[in-house]
Amino acid sequence: MSQIEELKKKYQDYTEKIKQIHRTLESRGVFIHPNALVETENIGSGTRVWAFVHILPGARIGKNCNICDNVFIENDVVVGDNVTIKNGVQLWDGVRIDNNVFIGPNATFTNDPRPRSKQYPPEFTKTYIKEGASIGANATIICGVTIGKWAMVGAGSVVTKDVPDYALVYGVPARIKGWVCECGKDLNFDENGIAKCSCGKEYKKIKDTDGNEIVVRLR
Repeated sequence: MSQIEELKKKYQDYTEKIKQIHRTLESRGVFIHPNALVETENIGSGTRVWAFVHILPGARIGKNCNICDNVFIENDVVVGDNVTIKNGVQLWDGVRIDNNVFIGPNATFTNDPRPRSKQYPPEFTKTYIKEGASIGANATIICGVTIGKWAMVGAGSVVTKDVPDYALVYGVPARIKGWVCECGKDLNFDENGIAKCSCGKEYKKIKDTDGNEIVVRLR
């Protein structure tokens, strides 16, 4: 067998393998666009994968997610349930995304604080996006940070340090500018540190063990 014939055979085998993965996923209720390339079977039912998405074999993705056009997901990535990943997002090894997260178009993630061409760390730096958090369009998330539950990152921001639960952050670098409800509305605290959202949820502002302001949900 010539080298060209061998390459053709490998390509045919690979293509058939991908088709089989797509058939398996579709039988479980996963929608795969004909122009998507999905190399993992670890995707939950109800998830939709749109055009020109490429998902590598080791990735794990939950149920009822919406993965929009031109998204790339590397091997060591975990995505929870009910996650929306908008167009043009790349999720690199080490990114961990909890349930109900929104990632806006062209948001950028990193996984190596000191990158060099052809030099790779023993382990890529992990980044955690906690339940319900929202990342605005074109925001940049520097690796190693944790974005807290239901936090909101403004469009175009550069996040260089951890973001607490319910915090609204924006700017370059991103700083806390306020607090938001799980429904997304601004929280306005009274003199007792209590905020009642019009949706019915109630929150309290307290200090953590380091003296930093944080917000907890009361009901």
